[in-house]
Amino acid sequence: MIIIKNALRLPGLWLKLCRHAKHPEKYPERVRYGHIQHAFQLAVKTGNIDLQVFGKENIPTDEPFMMYPNHQGKFDPIPIVASCDVPMGVVMKKELLGHPALRRIAEATKSFGMDRENVRQSLTVINAVIDELKKGRNYLIFPEGEANRCTNEVSAFHSGSFRCAIKTHCAIVPVALIDCFKPMDYPGTDPVTVQVHYLKPIPYAQYQGMNTTELAALVRQRIVDTIALHTGTPIPQ
Repeated sequence: MIIIKNALRLPGLWLKLCRHAKHPEKYPERVRYGHIQHAFQLAVKTGNIDLQVFGKENIPTDEPFMMYPNHQGKFDPIPIVASCDVPMGVVMKKELLGHPALRRIAEATKSFGMDRENVRQSLTVINAVIDELKKGRNYLIFPEGEANRCTNEVSAFHSGSFRCAIKTHCAIVPVALIDCFKPMDYPGTDPVTVQVHYLKPIPYAQYQGMNTTELAALVRQRIVDTIALHTGTPIPQ
């Protein structure tokens, strides 16, 4: 339905994305990111999706950050990018880069594909993200790795995902996604409501001295508590 409603816009959106991906040095990061954000906002607007966003004021604008959301399905990055005005890259599964659109989005935003089955490659990606954070850029990574489709439950977080934050002392923004599995993992085109909650950032002073396992547990717990509060359903620990 989203594709059909945007059929006339798609050629222009695609050509502009290709230009940004091929020559990212010619376009400011905010311009490249803004184009992708516009496309994702169109997807939300034309997809019968009521996107409810809370806590945008918690997104840092004056320091680099790592954003850690729970992972519910294929739709997850769309409401986040559509509602976050601060440019950022994404760490995604390596196989997703085989999709032409996702590959060009990655090239335009300096995002990275991670192979979680390959420890050496994963470390290379983590170190690349660390280097970019030191340059002042921001990144999003789904610490669960795999999506919990059709549920608001939250799986254990991979602690290695938090090495980026610990090594750079950057702010951490936990993000609680609620019902984001519904647009792409439920059948039909009935209207759906999804929620994105940007929680208060965790500055380095609050997690200084923690190891990656402890930090992963802290961020996960804040997300779990938020989901439980807004759904009225306790989430298994």
